[in-house]
Amino acid sequence: MATIEFEGKSFTVDEDGFIDSFENWSEEWVTYVKGVEGIDELTEEHWKVINVLQDYYKKNGIAPMVRVLSKVTGFKLKHIYELFPSGPGKGACKMAGLPKPTGCV
Repeated sequence: MATIEFEGKSFTVDEDGFIDSFENWSEEWVTYVKGVEGIDELTEEHWKVINVLQDYYKKNGIAPMVRVLSKVTGFKLKHIYELFPSGPGKGACKMAGLPKPTGCV
């Protein structure tokens, strides 16, 4: 595992850049991932996806499947990819502090 220093915080990440533990998630982590993902500004829609992912993870211990994420947010999959260019699994889950999804998110 590698360590990333950003805005005075240290984050331990796996080989794919996912944070080591959901408990270590913070606003600084979101800002860091936003830059890595090439997202200029986070909108209310970004936060809606992040919050849905986190709430689902807290309740179920895994990330929701894409169709569940789309249904709960009300966003079509295409729009989720517009918000998170690397996708709901890589970009959105990473930003939300979830572990790397093992299947189809």
